[in-house]
Amino acid sequence: MYGKLHSACLHGIDGVVIQVEIDLANGLPQTTIIGLPDSSIRESVERVRAAIKNCGFSYPLQRVTVNLAPADLRKEGSSFDLAIAIGILLTSEQWSFADARQLLIIGELALDGTLRPITGVLPMVEQAKKEGYTGVLLPRENASEAALITGMEVYGIQHLKELVPDGADENLEALGIGKKGTTMRTVSLSKLKYDRSMHADTTRHSYPQDMQLEDYKDVIGQQHIKRALTIAAAGMHNILLIGPPGTGKTMLMKRLPTILPPLADQEALTTTKIFSAAGKLKPSEGLMRRRPFRSPHHTISAGGLIGGGTIPKPGEVSLAHKGILFLDELPEFSRHVLEVLRQPLEDREVTISRARAVFTFPAHFMLACSMNPCPCGYYGSDHPHQRCTCSVSRIAQYRAKISGPLLDRIDLQVDVPRPKEWPGNKAPLSSLEMREQVLAAQALQMKRYKSLPFYWNSELFGSFLRTHAVLNKESAELLQTTIDTLGLSMRAYDRILKLARTIADLEASDGIQSQHVAEAIQYRQLDRQQIMTEETTH
Repeated sequence: MYGKLHSACLHGIDGVVIQVEIDLANGLPQTTIIGLPDSSIRESVERVRAAIKNCGFSYPLQRVTVNLAPADLRKEGSSFDLAIAIGILLTSEQWSFADARQLLIIGELALDGTLRPITGVLPMVEQAKKEGYTGVLLPRENASEAALITGMEVYGIQHLKELVPDGADENLEALGIGKKGTTMRTVSLSKLKYDRSMHADTTRHSYPQDMQLEDYKDVIGQQHIKRALTIAAAGMHNILLIGPPGTGKTMLMKRLPTILPPLADQEALTTTKIFSAAGKLKPSEGLMRRRPFRSPHHTISAGGLIGGGTIPKPGEVSLAHKGILFLDELPEFSRHVLEVLRQPLEDREVTISRARAVFTFPAHFMLACSMNPCPCGYYGSDHPHQRCTCSVSRIAQYRAKISGPLLDRIDLQVDVPRPKEWPGNKAPLSSLEMREQVLAAQALQMKRYKSLPFYWNSELFGSFLRTHAVLNKESAELLQTTIDTLGLSMRAYDRILKLARTIADLEASDGIQSQHVAEAIQYRQLDRQQIMTEETTH
């Protein structure tokens, strides 16, 4: 006897629909799963066997072969348990299921038949919809996530026995397909349909309550740093804060999400899909509307940062997609780890090659970093009691951990001195005021780039940059003189140009003026320090 159902698994962050074929044949009772399964799938035999028996049904005393097609794709995870169990019950004629052909079936079984939630539901259901499936049967805890894909009927269950309510028996002898006295249980989905109205997306244009706990009004002074952060947020530019300990670098960076605009619909779907595939999406969370903020520890490996594994999973750069990747104390990270950032910063995606497949993960993020100016932290500080004790060679060695090509990709390099203002002075700039400036600049960019495949000034390149960031004669001369004086690269030239475009947008200026270029140049702090150091040395 032969039966076929449809399930799914993950391939990178994308879902892949898998055919689950069941064959029952005469022979010694044994169950074999083929089709390049991993160990967790092979172990499903015992989970399925125990779940079927503990639900009051019979596991076939025959040779059971389960094929997961396509056979050349390596598969992992526990998402096939439910499909295998239902397939065996259908093929052994214990169940009847008329609507199984266009239904995706995913879920992990406990030994008593209870359904456990799985990861990666969103990309699996999205792919099933693209392939023409009309519904999905899965654990109830995953139903709200699956419901994010419109046009798919979602059926959620907590236990295998919910599929065959009492009173749904059919006499097989009357149907002419069974022995005398045997019955078949009919699967019913009518009462299992998920009600989408219970978890409507109410966060589309709102900010989470926890963002109110962190506000830039808590930061006294540092107005020029807030200005730099506003510019970075308005154009999604990379930023580096440099200053001695205790000046508020980390506190300033952690409040950066409070001034970023919410994720647009497509951005939210892609970001949620990545978190779902990585197993980091909370049940019933719905679409992610707040831009992600990832802050890995400096002991992270290169694989943890960009993704990896035998079957690669998304790394921190992908989890920060459309959001912020914050690297605190940048020189403490391994130089090798930092260098792997160069490709995703340019290409906005990560490609990981393995012997069997090549995986591509999106990685379009704002890089936000902080660092001390030297190992002791007080180089150039005006602290009344702390003086730098580092030698010139030690400072050079410390800063050499950050390569020139990586610094080239950071648009704003800003000094953070000790604050000069204290409580009691004028009211500090709040996140709300800064966010209003960012949203106004974003609106200009969305209008300007509405027919182009990007939204932010930082994404401009090639002919698009020359078209939308035109300099007048005075501005062009100023920028050219700066490039010649500081010896900057053409990449730095383009990044200054993009930054000047964002500064002009914050002032609602159609053209880029010389003052916009001058301000953008001022944010190349490390480049200016480097040329000053060389002049002093010679």
